[in-house]
Amino acid sequence: MMLGSLNYWPILIAAIASFAFGAAWYMALSRQWMAARGLTEAEVKARTGPSPLPFVISFVALLVMALMLAGILQHLARGGTAMSIRSGVISGFFLWLGFVITTMAVNHAFQGERRALTLIDGGHWLGVLLIQGAILGWWLAG
Repeated sequence: MMLGSLNYWPILIAAIASFAFGAAWYMALSRQWMAARGLTEAEVKARTGPSPLPFVISFVALLVMALMLAGILQHLARGGTAMSIRSGVISGFFLWLGFVITTMAVNHAFQGERRALTLIDGGHWLGVLLIQGAILGWWLAG
């Protein structure tokens, strides 16, 4: 896989779009997420404080995800797979199903987390990979 041949603008756009999705997702589900974690709003604020660090880490992680997804999709395209928004979304879904939600399910099961937390967080990562897959699949199709 030659990451140097990637166009980094779609990768940046995919990271920004998925970051915005995450903000909307967790704003809409903040109460449910806190309940699934067994935390109050005051406890959440005490843990994170005013630090921007969690947001910086999140954005960097989303950039890495978009970069790796772009590399995988480009590799598939070079192997003869026709790229499109659809193929990007399907690839994002299979990566989520094969690696993300399975890992989360195992971790949450051993950590004793509530199923609702797995559904909320897993739904977020599904949305992230579908959005990134759509953007990157569209870019590679062009």
